[in-house]
Amino acid sequence: MISNIGVHAMTRSINYDDECSCGTSPTCTIQAVFIARNFSRALVNGMKVGCTPSQSFLPSTLVSCFSMCYPYKNYSATTDLPISDNFTTTTITAIISTTSNASRQFPSDYVLYEEKIIHLINTSMEHNDSKQQLLKWKKRFVISLGIATVLFIVATTILAVLYGLQRNIRRVNQLVNDSADICTTPYCIKTANYLLESIDETIDPCENFYKFACGKWIKNARIPEDDGLLSIFSTLQTQVIYDIIDLLSIPSINETTELNSVQNVRNLYSSCVNESNIERDDISGILSLIQNELGGWPILQQLKWNESTYSLMNVSVALSQYNEFTLFYILTYIDQKNSSIPSIYIGQGNLGLGDPSYYTNDTSITKSYRQFMRNVILAFDNHTSINNTDIDEIFNFEKSLAQSFWSKAQRSGLLFNCTTFGNLSMLMNTSGDFNFSEYLRRVYLFGNVTLVDTDIINISELKVLQNVAKILEQNSPHTIQNYFIWRFIMSHIDHMPKRFRSLKQEFRRVTKGSTVENPRSHICASYINKNMGMIVSRLYIKKRFDETARQEAIDMIENIRLTFTEMISQAIWMEADSKSVAIEKARLITERIGYPDGLNDDNIAELEEKYSKYKFNSSYIQNVLLMLQLNVKHSLHKLRESIDRKVWEYILPSDVNAYYRFTFNDITFTAAILQTPFFHKDAPKYLNYGGIGTVVGHELTHGFDNVGRQFDKNGNRLPWWTNNTINRFINLTKCMIDQYDNYSVAQISMGLNGKLTLGENIADNGGLKEAFYAYQKWSGMNKKIDKKLPGLTKYSAEQMFFLSFGSVWCSKLTDQMAKKYILIDPHSPTEFRVIGSTSNFAEFDHTFQCKPGQGNSRKDKCVVW
Repeated sequence: MISNIGVHAMTRSINYDDECSCGTSPTCTIQAVFIARNFSRALVNGMKVGCTPSQSFLPSTLVSCFSMCYPYKNYSATTDLPISDNFTTTTITAIISTTSNASRQFPSDYVLYEEKIIHLINTSMEHNDSKQQLLKWKKRFVISLGIATVLFIVATTILAVLYGLQRNIRRVNQLVNDSADICTTPYCIKTANYLLESIDETIDPCENFYKFACGKWIKNARIPEDDGLLSIFSTLQTQVIYDIIDLLSIPSINETTELNSVQNVRNLYSSCVNESNIERDDISGILSLIQNELGGWPILQQLKWNESTYSLMNVSVALSQYNEFTLFYILTYIDQKNSSIPSIYIGQGNLGLGDPSYYTNDTSITKSYRQFMRNVILAFDNHTSINNTDIDEIFNFEKSLAQSFWSKAQRSGLLFNCTTFGNLSMLMNTSGDFNFSEYLRRVYLFGNVTLVDTDIINISELKVLQNVAKILEQNSPHTIQNYFIWRFIMSHIDHMPKRFRSLKQEFRRVTKGSTVENPRSHICASYINKNMGMIVSRLYIKKRFDETARQEAIDMIENIRLTFTEMISQAIWMEADSKSVAIEKARLITERIGYPDGLNDDNIAELEEKYSKYKFNSSYIQNVLLMLQLNVKHSLHKLRESIDRKVWEYILPSDVNAYYRFTFNDITFTAAILQTPFFHKDAPKYLNYGGIGTVVGHELTHGFDNVGRQFDKNGNRLPWWTNNTINRFINLTKCMIDQYDNYSVAQISMGLNGKLTLGENIADNGGLKEAFYAYQKWSGMNKKIDKKLPGLTKYSAEQMFFLSFGSVWCSKLTDQMAKKYILIDPHSPTEFRVIGSTSNFAEFDHTFQCKPGQGNSRKDKCVVW
């Protein structure tokens, strides 16, 4: 009889794979020792234990079991009962049956097995009458078992193969589906890396989405030593400047086929970067101009300066010819009330420090400004004895102007006083040597324009200009002239020898936080791009602009425009009549994409004609003065030209920017902004809509902000909304003013001005919503087209839209630049352009599952559009 311990060993050997991973593991070894010690070595010999449940049913395992039982069929312990062949057969069969019926799920309690086997033993033992009968039985059994084993192996193998194949197919299909859903183009890989290097996933997007989208970028960003900020915009613009440097540095290979305008602009650039010539020419050209045309400089000439021959009128007119409008700003532009004709715009001039608030207290900036002034004057003649009283008088004169000038916030959305040239004297009461009407007449004569009484004039800051006239009367010609020439010199420091530019750099260190001077090539390319922009832009677009981007951008604009008209129709605060005309205005907004039509053509006779007089030589300062005079003449002569609604003004194709013109009711998106990360023709649409799409929405909304709503569909500044609609609009904007008033830049502990930034904040908030809804509309009609980016697959398309939006506004500023932008920039700091607009958008909350009241989610949302 087999003992209970032996049966336990046998059942453990068959079920052993439930806890053993391989035959040589420590667990297996322990079990083998257990069997050997408790049953006998004979039971262990030849025994195999499978490493998996299926392997426990292999023939080797069953044969091992049989081998354990058979040698002891005649074994007797205390009762000496022999084991029959029938016992061996039925025991093994029962074990297999038991484990099979359990679906190969072995119970942890082996006693069940032991009881079954002992029961079989006690009921099946009998004496063997014949050894021959046993051998015959064994032969039949082995044959039967072999056949059964073969069949079992075949069946098990087929099932295993089919199961494995099916599992592998599922895995392959999943991998194929996953990889098919990921964009692996070079563009997508590059963009994914850019975003991964920008996002800080330790920040909760519901608490501060700007830091979530830009946290890592800000941490790794280093402000260039020659600038006061680093942003996505500045980075792109710097790359554009480098492209322009390359384009202008290339000599004309074939001057017989090269456009004259292109040759001339390259000559201008060459003279600018030739510092040897600039040092050689020194300041003789500037001094000659000051002495012969601009009335001299008393602080240098001292007693030699003759006040009796001085004419404020002559000097003011002469300075205007070089685009120096220090006291009064004069511009020829489309009339605000009749957009079909040009008119004259007059406003306050500009200040050396920019914003009037800089002059309120004596600070490091005002001290640096006065020192800058003194050092520049000394640099003209090291032997000159500077009278500090003159320095004080110059500064105090400018300070008195600053006290009269209005700040940016005060000028925001300002209405103009409209008059005619014939009636100008009634508004601008002037006396003494300076008559404003006469001044204006002589200014326009330089542009070959004779003013007539019916010429329309729009005056902003009328009270300011009246105060300026009084300030002129209260100061001596000596002080006024010193100030005029100082401001002229300050405008042209970059065109002067190195010793002057070094003095400016020290001033820039205090006012901007930059520590080194910009590279000379960068200064030259930037200045020429600003003043000869269309020629430069022609070179740029031929090299860099992808023409397919135009149509893609047009399609996106149309989708966003349609979305915006739907938002207008749903604005519950607008009366029906106002909605109707607002929708019509939105539909009539025209778009200008990339560059002006014809600029990329081989034959551009009009452009050649316009720049035919721009002929430059090796003297850079003379080239600059010539260019300034030609530019002023061209601007002034527009007063007698018909309005060209296709012309590009105040923005160039080579500027990384976009623009809405109230009087033209059009939007412009330059070639330079239609690039990564704002736009790419191969990008998933959630990136394009989150990037350039929000900019498109922003510019469209400008037509309906606090200023844009004053201009009708034709660009005329006339009432076109009902009074109730206007009043409701104003009430809605109060919420937004208060919202942004409560934001503060922690870096300098300085609050924002909600009134100054109102128009841009309305555009930011509206533009984000328009682009998001437009993307949802596009994705609803184009399912499963947008692929995920590698490494960012956990984010939904909508979340990627917001990440695209947030990441394009990453920036880092010096303290000085942060303060400057708060004072004079009508845009909110980029941090609050992101936080402000997303915190007012319920769809942002839904996309990131934010709770109202969290850091980046306002409970009481400010909504205009």
